[in-house]
Amino acid sequence: MSTEKRARRPRDLRLDVFRGLAMFIIFIAHTPHNPWNLWIPAAFGPSDATELFVFCSGMASALAFGSLFRDRSFLLGTARTAYRVWQVYWAHVALFIVTVSVIAVFDQWNGGIFYSERLYTRPFFDDTGAHLLAFMTLRYVPNYFDILPMYMVILVMMPGVMALSRLGRGAVFAAVGAVWLAAQFGLLAFSAEIREGVDREWYFNPFGWQLIFFIGFSFVMGWLKPPPRSYGLTVVALLVLALGVVTSSRYGWDNFAWVAPFREAVPWLFWKTDLGIFRVVHFLAFAYVAWMLAGEGGRRLSLDGVAGRVIGVIRKVGQQSLAVFVSGMVLSQIMGWALDHSAERGPAALAAANLSGIVILIAIAYIVGWFKSEPWRREPVPHPSQAKGAKAAAPAELRADMRVAVPRGGEARAGKAAAPTAPGAPGAGGPIAGGAAREPV
Repeated sequence: MSTEKRARRPRDLRLDVFRGLAMFIIFIAHTPHNPWNLWIPAAFGPSDATELFVFCSGMASALAFGSLFRDRSFLLGTARTAYRVWQVYWAHVALFIVTVSVIAVFDQWNGGIFYSERLYTRPFFDDTGAHLLAFMTLRYVPNYFDILPMYMVILVMMPGVMALSRLGRGAVFAAVGAVWLAAQFGLLAFSAEIREGVDREWYFNPFGWQLIFFIGFSFVMGWLKPPPRSYGLTVVALLVLALGVVTSSRYGWDNFAWVAPFREAVPWLFWKTDLGIFRVVHFLAFAYVAWMLAGEGGRRLSLDGVAGRVIGVIRKVGQQSLAVFVSGMVLSQIMGWALDHSAERGPAALAAANLSGIVILIAIAYIVGWFKSEPWRREPVPHPSQAKGAKAAAPAELRADMRVAVPRGGEARAGKAAAPTAPGAPGAGGPIAGGAAREPV
């Protein structure tokens, strides 16, 4: 396949749809005290929308940056990756500043420090100068604001992974696996605090989470082949999902006495910070089932009618995932405050908060998409009356063009003898005059 064809490969419908769903789930999950959390994937197993977001981000990064490394040059691929890190960094800064400003207003209205404590940002308010500098240098990372820093570090690792790929995919897998293992043993981690006596690492350790990112990356780059479509593998995946329900949800904790002792004996299987191995296996089982349900090439998602329009909306959200994610994190706190001040958190209030938030995120996706399309660069569409006037003036303009293109017999002799010109050159006779083609009418 040529470089041009690879560069123009369309985005996978499944990728955008599942990223869009992840954005909705992340919004619901981060709305404080939201009972709708009981029905998101995290309520039925160890893995959740974070794995889905990171996995899809790996696939999207391979589409966006991998071809540059492969088809252009290592330098261009690294530069493009650095530019994306720069964008994500400032999105992280904007998310934090806007969110802490919002909760500062809520605390003022509430007459206390409830909201800044609930969001684990009280140290920033108590010692703003030191924590602001630490935040800008990623040495202070509150729990709510840790996904984008994790994503940045993984992106920084990408040029190294692409360099290793020149030695073969085995070198890539060995390096990614070694980094993940080092994270499991506590050998690689970043501190999230600058306060003395407080030992806390980033809630999402990038050295653990890079595993799921580069699995998605490897599928798109062709280093990993998709598994076969098999009912046998589907059954195995469903059994893994059932085991996740038993070991990592209220349905298991409340009904099986052995679950709690089992988790205490092998907690490393379920670690979220360092991405425990059962979380990885559980997510891959979920991804396989979703892949089977979507059909070959996502054909079951290519629908007509109302269902097709719904899929289109979800896809649009997935295409603008960074803007939607940042907006959703702020919006979650706003909706949490609104629910705190509602008469009661009844079904109507919860539905209003969650559904209105989803509608706002959809609107943001379309607005951002409109701006990214740069409509000001398009040729203006003439008004019908203008088009009619232009059509009426066409014969006169054509006659003027013909007079220029075909000089009269005396005009050439009036001045100096014209130098011979090559056919098609400026000033030559024939259908090209002045260097521009004139189509006959």
